[in-house]
Amino acid sequence: MTIGLQIRGGTKVYPGTRALKSVDFDLHMGAVNVLVGENGAGKSTMMKVIAGVEQLTEGQILMEGRPVHFAGTQDARRHGIGIVFQELNLFPNLTVAENIFIGREMTRAGVDIDMAAQRRATRDLMARLEHDISPDALVGDLRVGQQQIVEIAKSLAQDARILILDEPTSALSAAEVEILFRVIDDLRRDGVGIVYISHRLEELLRIGDYITVLRDGAITGARPMEGVDLAWIVRSMIGGASKDYAKTDDHPFGDEIFRAEDVCLPRPGGGLAVDHVSMSLRAGEILGVYGLMGAGRSEFLECVIGRHGHAAGRFFVAGEPLRSRSVAGRIRQGIALIPEDRKNDGLVQMLSIRENMTLSSLDAITTGFHMDLGAEKRRVADFVKRLTVKIASMENPVSSLSGGNQQKVVIGKALMTRPRILLMDEPSRGIDIGAKAEVFRTMRQLAAEGLGIIFVTSDLEELMALSDRIIVMSNGRVTGEFDRHDATETAVVAASAKGHSTDRNVA
Repeated sequence: MTIGLQIRGGTKVYPGTRALKSVDFDLHMGAVNVLVGENGAGKSTMMKVIAGVEQLTEGQILMEGRPVHFAGTQDARRHGIGIVFQELNLFPNLTVAENIFIGREMTRAGVDIDMAAQRRATRDLMARLEHDISPDALVGDLRVGQQQIVEIAKSLAQDARILILDEPTSALSAAEVEILFRVIDDLRRDGVGIVYISHRLEELLRIGDYITVLRDGAITGARPMEGVDLAWIVRSMIGGASKDYAKTDDHPFGDEIFRAEDVCLPRPGGGLAVDHVSMSLRAGEILGVYGLMGAGRSEFLECVIGRHGHAAGRFFVAGEPLRSRSVAGRIRQGIALIPEDRKNDGLVQMLSIRENMTLSSLDAITTGFHMDLGAEKRRVADFVKRLTVKIASMENPVSSLSGGNQQKVVIGKALMTRPRILLMDEPSRGIDIGAKAEVFRTMRQLAAEGLGIIFVTSDLEELMALSDRIIVMSNGRVTGEFDRHDATETAVVAASAKGHSTDRNVA
């Protein structure tokens, strides 16, 4: 296979950190070039360099053996390079079609925008991606997974010869992942060079042709995928054996700490996004909630935290009715949520790491009208250490962190409120294998201390490994409940497919 792009001696220096250290990278055309590494290893930095978002401090990029310089993303696009970022880069107030063609609008004789042509092209792209998303739908009204499909469609519309996919499946269901893999196979046959970044190592083994491993800004392994296994990838990533995050110990559960009864949430356009859902949780229990996109899992958690004031149903904490309908009131009564979309719902990007982590628990460090900054810094330092957040300084903006470390800041912010019930929506989204282990160990430790945890996940391995009990949702309803000892992946997946069951199971 031909090499379409090379980096030679690539070094990227930011203030206080060396993100890339003299890397040599070959991108093979007509192949899937998988790129792995822990959070902060330099993967996204290297891809931003290729996409023209960042420029190398030292070294050079070559295409077909000739040096090139990308002054910006437009330069990279002119050379046929497209990228789907891990953090979605869409305009929520524009339609799907407008987002896909923004900056490259189809025009009639160069005079006005041909909206009809853009809608037709968008419908064709959605058909290729096997999704029925309207070209006229506002992106802000779509779920995160659907927005990710729009991002992928935007890159496909550019006819890129080199396509970078940064965590493209992080918000996709299993069925949507299969669709994406079929599209990738088509692109590979067409000679497109694909760079595929993912923390889901099994995906890499399945789809990759070549693999490059980064650790602390340096390449620690690069080879064809033949003969590569999980053990080799993990050794190259972290220099040791795999970090197991399965449940290894049992502890007694306390009394019922939380109960939801008959929760309903109307869906825009008719129907119910959450359809008469009831479930309970005991102190010290980890309750896993599984379902495909559109199952209503995230919407249910949003109802619990008070995000939808028009939702119906009853909630109880330790037997007492939950009367407050505001998010702040629910937090005061012992409920905390780690949202699915950390960028928009979990963090204030312009604030520092310290300010973000204490944003939901300022009362704990406030006396009268004054904040105790010393106490704040001590609390933040404690949680940074506890969650192994990789930071140069807690005063740096949270936007300077890698995606996985931003996620750990969101988790720390929630834990600082000292909740009795912790809601976690896809807590491992965009987190590497080492960070997952830390987060899941923290979950087990908190549960052992009596915290009740409800976590939503689309990862069956995580679900089976961490849950004391499993609830399955489909089309807004509970369609199955399993004890951890009785649950099988087959039974859980089968329950998630009961989309039109008339039974309303109560957990």
